[in-house]
Amino acid sequence: MARFPPQILVALLLTLMPWVSAQNPGSSSSKNKKTEQHGTHTSPPPAIADTDYRNPEFAFTYKTPYAWVDRTKQMQDDPAEPTKSKLLLAVFERPPEVTGDTVNSAVVITAETAASYPGLKSAADYLGPLTELTTSKGFKAAADPYEFSVQTTPLVRADFVKDLGKITMHQSSLILLRKGFVLSFTFIAGSEDELDELIEKLSFDRARP
Repeated sequence: MARFPPQILVALLLTLMPWVSAQNPGSSSSKNKKTEQHGTHTSPPPAIADTDYRNPEFAFTYKTPYAWVDRTKQMQDDPAEPTKSKLLLAVFERPPEVTGDTVNSAVVITAETAASYPGLKSAADYLGPLTELTTSKGFKAAADPYEFSVQTTPLVRADFVKDLGKITMHQSSLILLRKGFVLSFTFIAGSEDELDELIEKLSFDRARP
């Protein structure tokens, strides 16, 4: 399998990892931060209330879980050049400034121009750099990559896990080639059941006859 230089994924995961990591349940500093963030002088963070994210360019919709926090704009690079790699959606169960003793579940969707990966011919070719980068962050492959369908749209799926002590972080990435871009749908959760629930909120538009 050819090796490709990860582009947006490097910056994305370096930014994302602190946001989804759970705090030590026994940490007193964690409890103090909770108190500070939930004090009477702290305004509540902006949240999404049962919102559908629709992307007509790539013909898919993601139904964001109720009250999740949108951090897409804060994590995006300059979107002035539409042909370059871009972050489409980044939503989290809770904002990064609010600590907790559970995994901060997240959904991150990116589109990388396929031209950045010379020799890439299929979604499966993208799994090499994806697996290398994800495992470098302490994750382990939960299973071999496999074909996965969302409705009638075929994708490639890779599952990973990371031990955080008393809890385990689960990550699944769905990969699709479309319109000259590599679409990456990454889901992070505290259990396999929750991961499946997040993936079920993804849908693709039906092809027009």
